Amino acid sequence: MSCDEIDTHVGKRMRRRRRLLGLTQQQVARRIGMRFQQIQKYECGANRVTASRLHKIAIALGVPPNYFFEGLSGAVSATAGSEPPPALDQENIAMADLFARKETVDLVRAFYGLPERPRRRLLDLAKSMQQDVAEAAPEPQREVA
Repeated sequence: MSCDEIDTHVGKRMRRRRRLLGLTQQQVARRIGMRFQQIQKYECGANRVTASRLHKIAIALGVPPNYFFEGLSGAVSATAGSEPPPALDQENIAMADLFARKETVDLVRAFYGLPERPRRRLLDLAKSMQQDVAEAAPEPQREVA
């Protein structure tokens, strides 16, 4: 993985966390004493984040600095002299892609904005709907020999 790919990965993780917290680039920038344009450049991977700046951003977003490196490929870890992480399976990759979507973050934020009882009822409804869809799906065709 090249440095540019690492910068892009760190920026995506930064954007995801900022959106999850419901913060604007301006709000994050104010928290760490910089302009929002610099946050934009970090988030798209156009500029590299220094270690001290990454530490300030981590504090502003309420995560440890290593949060920004989670999910990097084994090539980076191996280069650093440590054991590569276990291979990601397709389900984990799909979940990471799912949580990168803005509508997923909006849905999670709205869900946790509800009191506990309506949350439970909404979850039960979603599970019931999922089961209905699964039961209505046609069975796969089997070849007859």
